[in-house]
Amino acid sequence: SFSREAQLFVEKFEGALGKGKGKKFYAYKVMMTKKWMKFQRDFENFKTACIPWEMKIKEIESHFGSSVASYFIFLRWMYGINMILFGLTFGLVMVPEALMGKPYGSLPRKTVPRAEEASAMNFATLWDFSGFAQYSVLFYGYYNNQRTIGWLRFRMPLSYFLVGVGTIGYSFMIVIRTMARNANEEGGGDDTSFNFSWKMFTSWDYLSGNPETADNKFASITTSFKEAIVEEQESRKEENIHLTRFLRVLANFLALCTLAGSGYLIFFVVRRSQKFALEGLENYGWWERNEVNMVMSLLGMFCPTLFDVISSLENYHPRIALRWQLGRIFALFLGNLYTFIIALMDEINLKASYLPPFIIFNMHMGQEEDFQPLEEEKIVKYNMTIWEASLYNGTIPENSTAPPIQVDPADVPRGPCWETMVGQEFVRLTVSDTMTTYITILIGDFLRAVFVRFFNYCWCWDLEYGFPSYSEFDISGNVLGLIFNQGMIWMGSFYAPCLPAINVFRLHTSMYLQCWAVMCCNVPQERVFKASRSNNFYMAMLLFILFLSTLPAVYTIVSIPPSFDCGPFSGKTRMFEVISETLEHDFPSWFGKVFGYASNPGLILPFILLMVLSIYYLNATSKSYKEANLELKKKLQSVRNREL
Repeated sequence: SFSREAQLFVEKFEGALGKGKGKKFYAYKVMMTKKWMKFQRDFENFKTACIPWEMKIKEIESHFGSSVASYFIFLRWMYGINMILFGLTFGLVMVPEALMGKPYGSLPRKTVPRAEEASAMNFATLWDFSGFAQYSVLFYGYYNNQRTIGWLRFRMPLSYFLVGVGTIGYSFMIVIRTMARNANEEGGGDDTSFNFSWKMFTSWDYLSGNPETADNKFASITTSFKEAIVEEQESRKEENIHLTRFLRVLANFLALCTLAGSGYLIFFVVRRSQKFALEGLENYGWWERNEVNMVMSLLGMFCPTLFDVISSLENYHPRIALRWQLGRIFALFLGNLYTFIIALMDEINLKASYLPPFIIFNMHMGQEEDFQPLEEEKIVKYNMTIWEASLYNGTIPENSTAPPIQVDPADVPRGPCWETMVGQEFVRLTVSDTMTTYITILIGDFLRAVFVRFFNYCWCWDLEYGFPSYSEFDISGNVLGLIFNQGMIWMGSFYAPCLPAINVFRLHTSMYLQCWAVMCCNVPQERVFKASRSNNFYMAMLLFILFLSTLPAVYTIVSIPPSFDCGPFSGKTRMFEVISETLEHDFPSWFGKVFGYASNPGLILPFILLMVLSIYYLNATSKSYKEANLELKKKLQSVRNREL
């Protein structure tokens, strides 16, 4: 049997010896194997090249470390999310209304009022998202409340509601899924045994044939050594515990004072804006009309820098210091955002500047203190009844067969559309925040770098190593800016379907502008540190903001009646009634009964409780498995050390 096996082995591999019948076939097989391996390698390179901005991010990581690269990876992920949201709103809301809905000028809600026509196309008006921009598919108020539109009988109100709910549901699903995937990739932690030896002898890529690729790889290895050195220094550092505690308490006290001052400033500015709204914004200049947005943008620009100065007192590990910085800026932005929401809710109740003159007259006749949105709508409806009666010489015929009087939609009085007003405020805030970010990059990074570069030779001291020096990339400020901008998109897209499109444009331009600014104007941090293996800290903050962003939208959908003469839900007492209307007209009666039983709180609450218990059980199980893996890993390391 042994000789038989030897004979079979020789027959199988005799082509490798250049003998026998299998010589040509073996040579052909070797050639095809090499070609297949080359094809696989080229295909992997092609897939990498097809990932958006992958090479840019790799180049940044090689020079600035994984912590800076993690921001751009997070930005790219956010860009993908917003592309999906843009596809939903654009394909299922904006395009059907533009193609199949009634055209501009056919209804009062789709027509600029006569008093605003003269300035409807002015640049200042369009930049403020008023005029023709306000009466377009960009905002909630333009959409009609017909159940079906066009020859396809497209259900616009239902589509608008489901897209609004679907974007939030999809966002929750993708954020939680990404967090779970990152947790799985994290595993049992990094193996730091013989860390420097592994980096020294196994880091170089011997397949690199491009000089630029080789330079980037060299920079990447150098940066990884800096990261490893910082990690080793931090693990062996000894410190005065009492002095450190005092400085950290002082730093937190200063941070709390900054947050309190920021909140008071926002509150003061909001009160001023309400005063301007009551007196009439047309009597004030550009700053007074945009004071809230500009103050919020300026606070978001300067407070992170102040927090960065305060954090230097704490002497944390750079990665822990970054998390503290993120938490403080998170609290700052969260306070600003919810102060802004409260201001919007107050403006819904104090909309005198948005009302027709006859309503303002009624308010000044003693009804101002007790004025509420529903009372306002009653006044608007009453005055519209008087206006309709004036068309028929004082009386409205009930059973007249005469043709109705044709009136230009621009001349028809209309009530205030608070949904469009909320959408306009979110769009303005997003645009002003984008412009502030770009101006900060151009002035704070580019002009600063130009000044340091060209004036360093003729200055009294070394500008590169002294003041002002080249700027470092602000990871915490940029990450929190992304997260809170996305929170505004989630919160405002229900009232302004154009917001996802604006955010896609913002993220696309930010990727190129910030990549250029990092490589041309910034320098690596003095203490380059390694980012955690997962971005779950970013994702946790994003999930929290997503939850907080859904609360105002859910509150308005469930509790506040929609405007009576604008938007797809006009004529209903609550926005969610479009679901019951659809079940009543488009589904069998038994399906409506089943849906009613399924939505019963007595069934929903036990189901939610069961889900919470299941999540708690799975979380506890995963923690136990992780601890078991760590213990097994320690045992394997101890066995290896004994053998050595």
